[in-house]
Amino acid sequence: MTTSAEDRTLVLLRHASAESASAGQDDRERSLTDAGREEAQDVGRWLVEQGIGCDEVMCSPAQRTRETMAEIAAGGCAEAEVEIEHRLYNAGAEEVLAVVREAREDASVLLVVGHAPGLPAAASLLADGDGSAPAHDLLAEGFPPGAVAVLRYCGPWTELAFDSATLDRFHVPVPVS
Repeated sequence: MTTSAEDRTLVLLRHASAESASAGQDDRERSLTDAGREEAQDVGRWLVEQGIGCDEVMCSPAQRTRETMAEIAAGGCAEAEVEIEHRLYNAGAEEVLAVVREAREDASVLLVVGHAPGLPAAASLLADGDGSAPAHDLLAEGFPPGAVAVLRYCGPWTELAFDSATLDRFHVPVPVS
């Protein structure tokens, strides 16, 4: 397979399972559960198995997204410096796209860690049915906590648009027994 300098990989990751909000607790302060930590480590191992390393990471400021990134690193996936992007908290698909368009031009692989429903909607709209049929089948079943959509795109990040990428892979972490 021939690659060009404009071949891009966009990894959209929903944070792993988090504890329920307690009375009076700010939603942004929710931590991962033990199962969520294991899910995120599974994702880290899966990314390594897939040969996916990250050149740039954009992460929602929520505690659960930041903890997800730490556990991915613990799972073996070396992380780039994590940029906290406040617009990713409760972002809709359009806002997720706007954030991605601001990625560094030299980043070939961008990991975005955020929340549902914006992240799953962005994955669906970016690929719009193009790519791997098994990956689309999994995506159609839902985008649970810890799920990862890997999309391919050719061009500058600034020109990424809905229906301009292909869904290459979709991974749901292995449930903890």
